[in-house]
Amino acid sequence: MKRRKFFKSTVKGALGASILPLLGNSDSVDITSTSSKNTSTLKNKYNPKEQWHQMGTGKKPRPDRQKTMEYDVVIVGGGAAGMCAAISAARNGAKVALIQDRPVLGGNSSSEIRVHLNGVNHLKGGEPERETGIIEEILLHNRFHNPQDSYPVWDHILYDFVTKEKNLDLYLNTSALRAEMKGDRIDAVYCWQLTTETEYTFKGKQFIDCSGDGLLGATAGAFYRTGREGASEFNEKYAPKEADGWQMGSTILLGSKNMGKPMPFEAPHFTLPYEAEKSHKGRKLMPFELGFWWVELGSDDDIIGEFEDNKHTLMGYAYGVWDYLKNSGKYPETENYALDWVSSLPGKRESRRFIGDHILSEPDLLNNVDFEDAVAYGGWSLDEHNPGGMLNLEEPPSYFHEKFKEVYQIPFRSLYSINVPNLLFAGRNISQTHIALSSSRIMATCALEGQAVGTAAALCIQKSVMPRTLGQKHINELQEQLLRDDAFIPNRPAKDKNDLIQSSSSLFASSTSSGSVESLKDGMSRDFKEKAHHWQSKGLPATVQIEWNQKQTISKIEVKCDTNVKKNIMLRRDSLENKTYSTKVPEELMKALEAEVRVKGKWVKVAEITKNKTRLVKFDFDTIEATAIRIHLKETYGAVNAKLFEVRAYS
Repeated sequence: MKRRKFFKSTVKGALGASILPLLGNSDSVDITSTSSKNTSTLKNKYNPKEQWHQMGTGKKPRPDRQKTMEYDVVIVGGGAAGMCAAISAARNGAKVALIQDRPVLGGNSSSEIRVHLNGVNHLKGGEPERETGIIEEILLHNRFHNPQDSYPVWDHILYDFVTKEKNLDLYLNTSALRAEMKGDRIDAVYCWQLTTETEYTFKGKQFIDCSGDGLLGATAGAFYRTGREGASEFNEKYAPKEADGWQMGSTILLGSKNMGKPMPFEAPHFTLPYEAEKSHKGRKLMPFELGFWWVELGSDDDIIGEFEDNKHTLMGYAYGVWDYLKNSGKYPETENYALDWVSSLPGKRESRRFIGDHILSEPDLLNNVDFEDAVAYGGWSLDEHNPGGMLNLEEPPSYFHEKFKEVYQIPFRSLYSINVPNLLFAGRNISQTHIALSSSRIMATCALEGQAVGTAAALCIQKSVMPRTLGQKHINELQEQLLRDDAFIPNRPAKDKNDLIQSSSSLFASSTSSGSVESLKDGMSRDFKEKAHHWQSKGLPATVQIEWNQKQTISKIEVKCDTNVKKNIMLRRDSLENKTYSTKVPEELMKALEAEVRVKGKWVKVAEITKNKTRLVKFDFDTIEATAIRIHLKETYGAVNAKLFEVRAYS
């Protein structure tokens, strides 16, 4: 099926990297000033190359708007993947630039698009297996500071979270236009910042493309593909028999509001009628308040180049569906409702997919393949949207091929380029098939990939190696760092040889209602596959104590507490509160706790937190020699018991 053409292409122009003269090529300009009292003509000679004229100082040369910046890691794309990549790289010691072409962070989750930041929301049993690490920190930050569930505030929650990070510089409204190469490696990325008329050249050692469409990687010559693979190439039962160019489409969302009185609606001129009689029963119109994820258009050709035409068409379809609800006479419940918000930026699902040393495919996911280099996981269903979108109303809006019983792993080999040595990627553009993308494209899954490649890039800097070498020779170190930073890798327990708790002689607790205190050093940071990996107190306050036979040099204690990963906490437009979704700070989260160490037989308090906001609690203090640690758990955000999954200590 070839996509229908609704609009003729308009004449397109291109603005180059240089600034065009605003006053033409004339050597002289007459400036006429007119007021109610007098009219005077000021004649001034201007050099057309120096047209800046600052009143007061008389400065004429235009300020220099060309800058070259140097970083260890340069990241393009400020969605969930890019933010987590930038923060993880910065926290692991790299100097980082995060480049985002929009005025806000968040990608599809931002106020511009308002897609729910989904992850492993519901496995076959109905429960989530929620993501931890940096993406959870972000979601908790939102729960603490945005209880009103405002999307414009969410934009600034993200801005606050990213800009407070040391070693990280954020560049908004900045488009990455092309890679500049030195041999087969990226040397720099050339960018344009719209708001300041500034040309930036960002030099770096490692580059991460989290932009979705992947222009950085494409202009670097990184191999990629688009469209659907044929079933035989990767033995994918849900792929078409023959390969074709179809890519899942972009969606325009809308929201409506009850105004308490009849609200007539007159459709704008660009509206396209919704043909309800042709539509598959899966295109549900109720509830209508939050709009419809299935108002989308795919493409079997250049889905990036067609974006503006598709956007115009999608606007027509979105208003057409709303017009049908309001004016067909079949939905009287919409009488008092009016449109409150309509996105002007469609949310994208698919375009380029880069090629890495491994192409993640449907059998990898369905067979739960254990990868030695696993660094992330997913578990959203195989949710392949109807490629024709609104051009194929008779088919279901998505095929929802299969749900997963358990999460699957994502290998590091799918997160770096096969032919550009210093290029990594995270998000929907990773090395995977179209069918694998139908699951892994979900934002929280992309965020886990982002944390993985950000950490990897920082390790590459530390070790002066490229990503492929890191994966071949240092994968254990990458995995251990991710696990320490509270990422979760299915079936991969932590085995950190530097963790002093592993050499402790005994662990015991003041009380236990479930689990075992010995679980705090088994390397698993959550209950998994129906096996407990926690210790839970019987009431509060409670204490956990760790003993050594010999003195230990200690300066850090790290505790992983409970945030109930079986409940989703992402921002939703409907503020849903039920068994698997919550709008509140998890009541299980520890709020107040303190740490003591035993020195020469006496207990010394070394750290205390009274308003904790993260699952991974870090106590940092001056180095001290001690024979025991004691952690006092004082208060949660509502739970009657304290639950911990891990305790670590480092010198």
